[in-house]
Amino acid sequence: MPDASLEAFRSELVEWLEANCPASLRPGATSTKEDRDSWQQVYIERGYTMPTWPREYGGGGLSKDEARVLSHEMGRFANWVPVASFFGTSMLGPVLLEFGNEEQKKEHLPKIVSCEIQWCQGYSEPGAGSDLASLQTRAVRDGDKYIINGSKIWTTGANNADWIFCLTRTDPDAAKHDGISFILFDLRQPGVTISPIQLISGASEFCQVFFQDVKAEARNLVGTLNGGWTIAKRLLQHERAMLSGGTGGGGERPQAKKGPVPAPTSALAEAARAHLGEKQGQLADYPLRDRIAQNEMDALCFGLTLKRSGEQAKAGQGPGPATSMFKLYASELNKRRSEILMSVRGAAALGWSGDEFTPLDIMETRGWLRSKGNSIEGGTSEVQLNVIAKRVLGLPD
Repeated sequence: MPDASLEAFRSELVEWLEANCPASLRPGATSTKEDRDSWQQVYIERGYTMPTWPREYGGGGLSKDEARVLSHEMGRFANWVPVASFFGTSMLGPVLLEFGNEEQKKEHLPKIVSCEIQWCQGYSEPGAGSDLASLQTRAVRDGDKYIINGSKIWTTGANNADWIFCLTRTDPDAAKHDGISFILFDLRQPGVTISPIQLISGASEFCQVFFQDVKAEARNLVGTLNGGWTIAKRLLQHERAMLSGGTGGGGERPQAKKGPVPAPTSALAEAARAHLGEKQGQLADYPLRDRIAQNEMDALCFGLTLKRSGEQAKAGQGPGPATSMFKLYASELNKRRSEILMSVRGAAALGWSGDEFTPLDIMETRGWLRSKGNSIEGGTSEVQLNVIAKRVLGLPD
């Protein structure tokens, strides 16, 4: 039997969508930037970029069931859903809700919801990659501020970020995991130098960031002094869930309609059909056809497992060590898919630049090269295997 209060919410929501969603954003229409911008502003004012966050922090204040209704109705009404910065919504926001004090929540969470502040993550260092707790970036208390010196590397999006959530060593004499603090500070200040790193794919999404006598307000220490490792681990669980597709930042992904889960649309099969042709109604290359079918089945099973796990997490305490399993599998699945796609495209997979290759050829070649980083970013696959062994399977050190 339908929940009366939930159906009342749905009716109110549909009425609001009818009144506010621009016609150019309805399914089948062609949207304009002006309409997307105005729709995003209306969406933000309702707190719907983070629908389940409390209203006092800029969120929508919806229950999980109401958020699912929002996701479903948005899928029916609009061909474009505004989203906020994933570093803020999927990583920093959840740990601020869990570990931040009231002042920090009221200052930072609304700016994440409204996309006013873009965040990046200051974890990895040149001498502390997979061994994250070996970090050496120092923060020393000076009155009402911390003075920060050191360097972070592989900092995604630092060149476009306004603020950073950063792990710093605040007690060099303490045990390795005990002298670390989690501090927030402004990246756009004197003493910060940001250098993009050129990748094999030709992109520069990663940066090295240098801090020389950079200042952080002491009130932006999250949690307790020297207690940052606990927050760091929690945030990594959120990051792995996000990288594996296990969270949507506050709601489900939009769905076009109710009913059974449809058969997956196979972009791989379409690419193969264009390059290899068909024989008796099937892809002409039998070995490749088998690889594509296996990859599609794996992706479907993985998606269903993520959905089941997400429902369990919503009913419990959020993401746990099992996110390492999902991050590991998502990395390998995407790398296999990219390898198959390159096999399908034949000589077109050599496309890097020049008029002899289409923009799609070039994009997919660079995407294949980019996929090599999947098993390194967000904690290497070796780190994930260690977490699975110790935290999931309970194996001894």
